[in-house]
Amino acid sequence: MTHFVYIMASRPCGALYTGRTHDLRSRVAAHRAGLSAHTAKYNIRRLVWFEPQDDFETSLRRERSIKRWHRAWKIALITGVNPDWRDIATEIPDL
Repeated sequence: MTHFVYIMASRPCGALYTGRTHDLRSRVAAHRAGLSAHTAKYNIRRLVWFEPQDDFETSLRRERSIKRWHRAWKIALITGVNPDWRDIATEIPDL
């Protein structure tokens, strides 16, 4: 089963949230509905980066790694593939 590691943002270079899930569409919808305290508090609603992983363990290691990164590294990761920080939720693949 495919898992996803993802980053959501409040605005370009704003508040960030890094997470992982096996159902990215539902997880993004939950964040937008305010079901996560952190994302609700900081108005984090924009999916700006995601990466598919082959399995749970790989996604867990990648998520934990990214969470330990410096903020500047996360921003560089996002801007490398999404320089305008647009919402890429429509690009989530059907699996």
